[in-house]
Amino acid sequence: MIDSEGFRHNVGIIISNSRRELFWGRRIGQNAWQFPQGGMNDNETPEEAMFRELQEEVGLSPDQVEIIGCTADWLHYKLPQKYIRKHCQPLCIGQKQIWFLLKLNCADSAFNLAHTDQPEFEEWRWIKYWQPIREVIYFKRRVYSRALRELAPLLGTNSTPSGPRANYLRQNRR
Repeated sequence: MIDSEGFRHNVGIIISNSRRELFWGRRIGQNAWQFPQGGMNDNETPEEAMFRELQEEVGLSPDQVEIIGCTADWLHYKLPQKYIRKHCQPLCIGQKQIWFLLKLNCADSAFNLAHTDQPEFEEWRWIKYWQPIREVIYFKRRVYSRALRELAPLLGTNSTPSGPRANYLRQNRR
C-alpha cells in the first residue's frame, strides 16, 4: 500500500527479551542487519500487519509475544535514489512506519527464520538496546533512533543513549 506522497505503509517490529536485549536479524545474502519489518496489505491494520510479518519473518505467533507499545504516529524515511525502483508503479520513495515493541514470552528456540519459502533473515542475535542505531543501514538510522527513543521508557530503558555514541546522536538530530 503506497500513499499519495509515495510512501509505502509499513510496520517495524522490535522484539525484546527478559534482559531488555533486542532481536537483530541479518538479511539473507547480505551483511545488512535490521529489525523485522514489512509492508501493510490493503484493509489491514498496523497490528494485523505486525502479527503477519512476525509470523512470516521470524516464525513467532501472537501468543509467543506481548505488545508493550507502539509509536504514537507514523515515522518516515526516504530511500536513496539508487534504491528507488523507477520501473514500479506506483512509485515508492520511502517507508511510512508504525513501530511495535514486543516482549518475547517463549524460548529463543521458538524463532524460525525459515518459516516461509522466501525467508528474510539467515541468522539473528540478541543485542543491546541502542546498538541498532550504529549498525543499521545509513538511511534508516534516523527512524530507528526515533522509534527507539520513543519506546525506551516502556522497557524501563534510558530514553537517551549514553557513552561516546550519545554525543554523535545528539549532534545529528534533525
